[in-house]
Amino acid sequence: MSLNLLALPQGPQRIVCMTEETTEWLYLLGQEHRIVGISGYTVRPRRARDEKPRVSAFTSAKIDKILTLKPDCVLGFSDMQADIAAELVRRGIQVTIFNQRSVAEIFSVLFQVASMVGEGAQALQRIAGMQADLLTMQAAVAQRVQAGARRPKVFFEEWDTPHISAIRWVSELLGLAGGDDCFPELAGKSLGKNRIIADGAEIVRRNPDIILGSWCGKKFRAENVAAREGWGAVKAVRHHQLFEIKSPDILQPGPAALTDGVAQMHSIIMGWMDAEQSGAFAA
Repeated sequence: MSLNLLALPQGPQRIVCMTEETTEWLYLLGQEHRIVGISGYTVRPRRARDEKPRVSAFTSAKIDKILTLKPDCVLGFSDMQADIAAELVRRGIQVTIFNQRSVAEIFSVLFQVASMVGEGAQALQRIAGMQADLLTMQAAVAQRVQAGARRPKVFFEEWDTPHISAIRWVSELLGLAGGDDCFPELAGKSLGKNRIIADGAEIVRRNPDIILGSWCGKKFRAENVAAREGWGAVKAVRHHQLFEIKSPDILQPGPAALTDGVAQMHSIIMGWMDAEQSGAFAA
């Protein structure tokens, strides 16, 4: 019996994506036909929820349902999915867990996933386009600052009770968008529990110009933030600079954060710069 190696499948043919970013990326690459299961939190692209069975949450998964789908590859993210991955490996399933935390690492993972499905060349083109957009954004901010605008101090609140500040890729994108993270010393800590700000008075003391909320899928309530004890003195509250960025747009370490999420932050920050330079915040 002869074996035609050139006729063998190129890359995985039945992929389960346990987080949203790999699903969105494979759809963007035109490789959605390879996906056989997705996370229940997936909203990008919206049609994926209608086309693919939902087999996992974030820290839990329907192992038997995944096995029924007969995947030849399961893609996941972070130590939070380590137990799921271990169980699938014990059942004989190939699992790849990525752990990207920075913008550079997100780009690296995008290229790795694309290469797995034979779309490395397309990925490089798309990545170059995203990087060009980020450079254009950065240049626009630099031009504003050179013309006399001030970069705002921004508190990005990833969770409200307790207060959790921005993870590394969010903090980095915030910087590219034109803002300065109020808690840069916490951004490099990968676990949310290590980014907890136990004393809300410290946020008040740092006095952010803008507050961005993305409460991991829970709706951000600007009025609740403004009503916190002692927060009435915060510039962002006084000047009504409290905004939501939905978690699928910024807290998924994939294409959404590099495009829609950072673009929303940039728009908010540029609007703040315009208002400040016009004297709107003088009072």
